[in-house]
Amino acid sequence: MGVTTGPIRVVVAKPGLDGHDRGAKVIARALRDAGMEVIYTGLHQTPEQIVDTAIQEDADAIGLSILSGAHNTLFAAVIELLREREAEDIKVFGGGIIPEADIAPLKEKGVAAIFTPGATTASIVEWVRGNVRQLA
Repeated sequence: MGVTTGPIRVVVAKPGLDGHDRGAKVIARALRDAGMEVIYTGLHQTPEQIVDTAIQEDADAIGLSILSGAHNTLFAAVIELLREREAEDIKVFGGGIIPEADIAPLKEKGVAAIFTPGATTASIVEWVRGNVRQLA
């Protein structure tokens, strides 16, 4: 990848059939307010569309918001596509209604962080700042 200057770039996406995007918009706004560049993809994105967007936008991270229960499949698909396209340096994090029991297996698959419904926007911003890109 190129030089890591400028704001951290995050693609915020709502994969799958879930129609609720208030949480994703709240996160997108919080990251933007913290000085990051946010590309919000809107609802009903496929893993392919999300990965395409992240690569085209030279994103540092992908934040997935999943409330539909399909988090295991959707996170795995995004990580697999990043791997296939040699873009594993794009960190994947996410949140939504994700059972505690699923968090460790998701992290083993390569999800960098999971935020459950009680997470504050401040904690998410802080995590992205601290983990997504080490500023030179």
